Amino acid sequence: METIRNAMTVDVEDYFQVSAFENVISRDDWDALDCRVERNTTRILDLFSATDLSATFFVLGWVAERFPALVREISARGHEVASHGYSHVRATEQTQAEFGADIRKTKMLLEDITGVAVTGYRAASFSIASTNLWAHDELADAGHLYSSSIYPVRHDLYGMPAAPRFAFRVAESGILEVPITTVDAAGRNLPCGGGGYFRLLPYAYAHWGISRVNSRERQPTVFYFHPWEIDPGQPRQSPISMKTRVRHYTNLSRMEAKLKRLCQAFSWGRMDQVFLAPLSQNAPATVALRPAA
Repeated sequence: METIRNAMTVDVEDYFQVSAFENVISRDDWDALDCRVERNTTRILDLFSATDLSATFFVLGWVAERFPALVREISARGHEVASHGYSHVRATEQTQAEFGADIRKTKMLLEDITGVAVTGYRAASFSIASTNLWAHDELADAGHLYSSSIYPVRHDLYGMPAAPRFAFRVAESGILEVPITTVDAAGRNLPCGGGGYFRLLPYAYAHWGISRVNSRERQPTVFYFHPWEIDPGQPRQSPISMKTRVRHYTNLSRMEAKLKRLCQAFSWGRMDQVFLAPLSQNAPATVALRPAA
């Protein structure tokens, strides 16, 4: 069978910008903190070069403003630059007008830096849900061609378990939504698209999940991680809950080696290459998402 190319993605944000720390670190203090995102993202770029891999980098506008040379390097190395919004505010915490202004500001900023059209978007903490499906309309109106903002799992911070597991067109807006990958196990969606699950669980689990989706369902997968996940030397935050401590800090020192192994085990590409280029041959289903009552 033909080898399926999967989508490798990086959410370019720093350790102090994660949603789990939003009640511990004020956005007003971000500029006073030790920024480590540039050096960590450069390490990721070098890893991808060493494994001959192209990827999509969903970049925060806040990061792009402060490190424009990094964004230009991402693009110059052949990777796709996409939007992660401006300052990692969850879309569920924004009004439609605030969300629209946020995505347009970020899209324009990234395009001004790279000179390349930005077609992709990923919401902070996968925060397009049944309560804010208007976000797809705003993204389409702003000129985005796809979103990767839904994770069809149950989670305390995000998740839309009833959503389709694979890429689909949103009926109301026509935009392509590409969910983070899950494995269907007896009718339950198990996460296997990266992030903390990849750090916390054995490598064999991720390899099994991606292989299963590729071989049994003949679908490409979407994998994601963050630059801070390869940085065991990042400053520790306090006070935080034990759950947050485990989720954020476990296996940071092992992450880079696991990533290299994953990069070498499968075929990878950019989101636009994997999901936009072959649409004429493999058109995704159109789905009418229902807003919450």
